Amino acid sequence: MKKLFSVLTLLLLSFMMANGQGTENLKIAWPGEYKWKVASNQQTSAANMIELIPGAETLNSWTIMATMMSYKNMRVPSISKVPPMLFTTTQKNAPLAKLTVLENGVKAGRQWTIFKIESPSFKNSPAPESQLYYAIQGDRTLYVSFVAVKAKWIPTVFVFKWTNVFKSSQLVKQ
Repeated sequence: MKKLFSVLTLLLLSFMMANGQGTENLKIAWPGEYKWKVASNQQTSAANMIELIPGAETLNSWTIMATMMSYKNMRVPSISKVPPMLFTTTQKNAPLAKLTVLENGVKAGRQWTIFKIESPSFKNSPAPESQLYYAIQGDRTLYVSFVAVKAKWIPTVFVFKWTNVFKSSQLVKQ
């Protein structure tokens, strides 16, 4: 358990350092049962992305993937703009994809939304992939995290579990 806590703390610190702002970060308690490891950590001047996969899996062969993205100096007028924006991007490669907004709210003065994009196939692959997203507007950063599975649709029990994970997250200032 201590090792898992150390790994999750390291991931959070990496995400905070990658964010570059040093003051505000999104803290998510990723479920420990997957024994997450960092599969990818990409940074640009405008955004950061960290992909997590189960410890025994590879980036080419995963069953579940968690992704944290931060869009620096990005503020949306309404969090309701985020789902269609990301859906439009997905539809370019997955024309049969379906968007479902599940919840919207305000937490500690910050707008958030939870939605899913379910894709039965892609132009370059017949394999399905679906994501459950959580987006929250920070002071100067838009945070978008999601969990992906290789399935045409996301089961209700999966949505329930991960919605609770995302809603338990916190924007922290350090």
